[in-house]
Amino acid sequence: MTPITPRSASRKKRKFQPLKSVFEDGALAGGCNSPVRAGAPVGGTPFLQSRGAGPYAFDESGKRYIDYIMGYGPLLFGHAHPAFSNGLDRLAAAGVLLGSTHPSELTLAERIRSRLPSMERVRLTTTGTEAVMGALRVARAFTGRDVIVRFAGNYHGHLDIALSGAGASAAQAHNRRAGVTNAVMREVIVTRYNDLDAFDDAVGGREGKIAAIIVEPIAANMGLVEPLPGFLEGLRARADRVGALLVFDEVITWLRLGPGGAQRRIGVRPDMTTIGKILGGGFAIAGFGGRADVMRTLAPDGCTFTGGTHAGNLFSVAMAHRTLDLLEDHPTYYSKMEALARRLAEGLRAIFARRGLPYHVMQLESIVDFKFRAGVTRNFDDASSADSSAYAAYYHAMRRQGVLLPPSQNEVMFLSTAHRADDIRQTLHAIERAISG
Repeated sequence: MTPITPRSASRKKRKFQPLKSVFEDGALAGGCNSPVRAGAPVGGTPFLQSRGAGPYAFDESGKRYIDYIMGYGPLLFGHAHPAFSNGLDRLAAAGVLLGSTHPSELTLAERIRSRLPSMERVRLTTTGTEAVMGALRVARAFTGRDVIVRFAGNYHGHLDIALSGAGASAAQAHNRRAGVTNAVMREVIVTRYNDLDAFDDAVGGREGKIAAIIVEPIAANMGLVEPLPGFLEGLRARADRVGALLVFDEVITWLRLGPGGAQRRIGVRPDMTTIGKILGGGFAIAGFGGRADVMRTLAPDGCTFTGGTHAGNLFSVAMAHRTLDLLEDHPTYYSKMEALARRLAEGLRAIFARRGLPYHVMQLESIVDFKFRAGVTRNFDDASSADSSAYAAYYHAMRRQGVLLPPSQNEVMFLSTAHRADDIRQTLHAIERAISG
């Protein structure tokens, strides 16, 4: 089959503008399609990536970097794994977009439910933002209430109610220039993660108006922050007491923390769950689901509409089946990733101990994180107190040495099945030099 070559790629040689001009004066708004890529928290020229292969990212000059962004989590198998590039012509030959439900959608929903039993009924979407939007709409319809409670530093996509005090690169103050109306903000309560007293104070007097409590059960958008003992159990009890639904946002944690996600690890069952593109190995697929009685609120059974022409499309669903097949066929993947992440975390702790630095290193499965602050991070207030200028200097020092980190201290380091022991060794050597410098 003859490949179709884009017109711009068929020219003998493209003449590129200087990077600064491309980002500042180019046609792409802000020089990016998602703000974190602009790297505003660390300054300097944003990283321009030409391709990825395994655990590595490459810039336009061909320089290789050990990549710990991994698409901000979903690239569990690294870049360009053969499972997601082989046999694509065969998939395309069956059609890409159908106007009808197809059998592989039905099978995928069953496979998801077998891993996350709390998702008794599943609806697929294209993005995590859509999944959260659908889940919260269903929660409002089911309860007949309007108010959503969420936690500062938790990121739930770019829908209006999720942006004020959000984690990741979306952290911003609410104001009119952000495009979020005051009417929307009156329907959301933002409180402190890991603090049940703060929760009770924030919702006091409005308990009967709460439709849903949405939370990252293990937060990974203000750094890696684990729930304190009793926190999620307390949210479960409060949701039950006031008649609200408890929604777990597992867009990052599901599959990254194993087939049962954070909810199995912690032992708290939510009413609804949202999952994201890690399901498709990074391809555009996501979903939400929950109790059967709650999900019956959705049309065609109920009156609540969510939908999308690309939701459950053939291609993305096929990628999701390949993801689950890979994990089933390689049961040692998780232990191998965890061992590498532990080696990286232990190496970091040793470096900080030798230099008398008070930074606390967090490691959970294949996620590693630390903040330029003393002590354990428990909430967004803690995360916001970290030294952002120190992280910016560290980021650029690591980048000069061929290690690519997230351009924001709110993000974490993700490992993949493609990373190797030598990558960890090189990374620790680079960290030693970066911290010393």
